Amino acid sequence: VQLQASGGGFVQTGGSLRLSCVVSGANLTPYIVGWFRQPPGRQRELVATVENDALTTYADSVKGRFTISRDNAMTTIFLQMNDLQPEDTAKYYCYSRWLDPEYGARWGQGTQVTVSS
Repeated sequence: VQLQASGGGFVQTGGSLRLSCVVSGANLTPYIVGWFRQPPGRQRELVATVENDALTTYADSVKGRFTISRDNAMTTIFLQMNDLQPEDTAKYYCYSRWLDPEYGARWGQGTQVTVSS
């Protein structure tokens, strides 16, 4: 199973980016997918998740600015990020979790987002 993230980059304050993550190699649908981020010098933190019943969860810091979405098969995960702020600067990781222990939880390689002030 592989998760391939893309879409990161450099943007000015107030700008937008759209991250994508493709999940491949699994024969089962994950029950939850999402995005985490790790700012410089800090621990990895939740950004947003979406479950297979479409229930979404967002960190308070991104509510109203970020939107998570996925295709029906949960093989592609998107994160639309609007009104980006310097504190959003981090490496963003996509995440998928399966109920089947053969797959468990998997992470993508990360994509860097840098927001200039």
